[in-house]
Amino acid sequence: MGLYYNLPIYKQTYDFILQVFHITKDFGREYKYTLGQDMKKEAISLVRNIYRANKNYNKKEYLLQILDDLEVLKLEFRLCRDMKLISIEKYALVCKTMDDI
Repeated sequence: MGLYYNLPIYKQTYDFILQVFHITKDFGREYKYTLGQDMKKEAISLVRNIYRANKNYNKKEYLLQILDDLEVLKLEFRLCRDMKLISIEKYALVCKTMDDI
């Protein structure tokens, strides 16, 4: 078992978490503590599940959870874009990062 923080997916996910934190800090009060907090928790959950998948013999459960978390985040970012909380450029960048993960 390699160290999870040396995995490319971990590094990409960590960069993604930084993006999420930078994007959600600009949300208005109404969304910062609801949608923004949920997005941060989902992003951190990705790293947690990468660690668990790397640690355990049965990786399928955790890999499925990672895919589930990514789908929820895609929906949340689409919602942000449709509500004009983020620009098209930020949305495109985040979508590319999620596809890479």
